[in-house]
Amino acid sequence: MSFVTDYPAAAPVDAVAHFLARLSVETDCADVHHALTNNQQDFVLLHVVGSAETFAKRHIPGALHLPHRDITVQRMAEWPADTLFVTYCAGPHCNGADQAALKLARLGRPVKIMIGGITGWQDEGFAFASED
Repeated sequence: MSFVTDYPAAAPVDAVAHFLARLSVETDCADVHHALTNNQQDFVLLHVVGSAETFAKRHIPGALHLPHRDITVQRMAEWPADTLFVTYCAGPHCNGADQAALKLARLGRPVKIMIGGITGWQDEGFAFASED
């Protein structure tokens, strides 16, 4: 018996619920890239960490710089209540996207995290935008 099978796999109905729950709060770099490059952006992409200078040097095309500390009721009033937000941060070593997503969810806003963040985007070989 291997470490893989030390714990039995979940029943299919439980696995469906688990993965559906994960996919309802996560997206990945490839899906975001596909939406951006195929004119299918039906969400607001938020770069939620770092300074304005860091954002200007390198960010994902189409992203808005909105640090998680600046997410407020007043700021979010700029968008309709049903707007889907996708947050990202530096990468797996950063929890800024989680902090932003939690704030947005507490404000009653639909939100997903782009897993991988900047690191994942770079690993996929996707181009960055800069304001330089």
